[in-house]
Amino acid sequence: MNTSTENNSDAFAEYYSYEGDPAPPCNNSNVKDFGRVFLPTLYSMVFIAGFIGNGLVAYVLIRYRQRSNMADMCLLNLAMADLLFLLSLPFWAHYAAMNQWTFGNFMCKAVTSFYMLGFYGSIFFMILITVDRYVVIVHALASLISRQHSANVALACFMWILSLMASLPNMIFSQSKNETCKPEYPDQTYWKKFGYIQLNFGLILPLLIMVFCYSQIIYTLYHMKSQKKHKSIRLVLVLVIVFFVFWTPYNVVTFLKLLHQTGHLQSCEWQQNLNLSMQWVETIAFSHCCLNPIIYAFVGQRFRTLFIKALKESFPACFNKCKMLSTEPSEEKCSVYS
Repeated sequence: MNTSTENNSDAFAEYYSYEGDPAPPCNNSNVKDFGRVFLPTLYSMVFIAGFIGNGLVAYVLIRYRQRSNMADMCLLNLAMADLLFLLSLPFWAHYAAMNQWTFGNFMCKAVTSFYMLGFYGSIFFMILITVDRYVVIVHALASLISRQHSANVALACFMWILSLMASLPNMIFSQSKNETCKPEYPDQTYWKKFGYIQLNFGLILPLLIMVFCYSQIIYTLYHMKSQKKHKSIRLVLVLVIVFFVFWTPYNVVTFLKLLHQTGHLQSCEWQQNLNLSMQWVETIAFSHCCLNPIIYAFVGQRFRTLFIKALKESFPACFNKCKMLSTEPSEEKCSVYS
């Protein structure tokens, strides 16, 4: 949910310069050249796909919102968090292509804020969706809480406050300096270590919660007398596997970066490999926001119904024509309608 992240938003300066290292700087021209071509292309693809998908989810849920529906509230806020995150990608793509920040100090702070709020907001609302499904399926009586609109709003506000608190260090210290946009911490070593630990914790925590909650959900569904339980179990497994596949490589490289920051893996070869790997794994991880609408919204029967309803109301002429074609008992109609 953005530059190749070294503690998220101070990436490019870290890729191409190691002025703070005790050892002489390494030659990272290959990383720089690779990033100029690779990152703008991938960020653009993620931006377009993610903006369309999350924009549709937000549009449908706002148009047909139900004040008491906890699931819709979670999906809407997840889409909004992903959209915030995606708004930063064109700026990071330009930063990577030009190898310099040209938008000024205000935009540096604003873009970093969009990125960080969207990043952590997406994580926290995925956790909330997971816990909500756990409560509704495993502890069915507790689902009555989700019918209280005021509780839903308070819970959503609490998640955004958590996202803001997690984002504050980068939002406060980010500034444009020497054609870069990155956090300028009072104590670089301490804050970078803290950032890596926070990032690892922020990625491991939702995975642990998802594994626990969805394992209980699978157990509950397995013992239910329902013809659709196997389909539901497959969907649950897909949710966990997709999150694991997309975010684990990023988490591993981030942990190796932490080891580098603490004095391990100090060779030039390690530096180059870690910086190059980060460009790959972060793009894979960030493309997860493109899948969120598909995984959490479009696979749901209710949302698909609302989506089709929105299409019919937005393009009535097209659907009326299709309906007329479907009633014509002719061979030509059958081929056209098919």
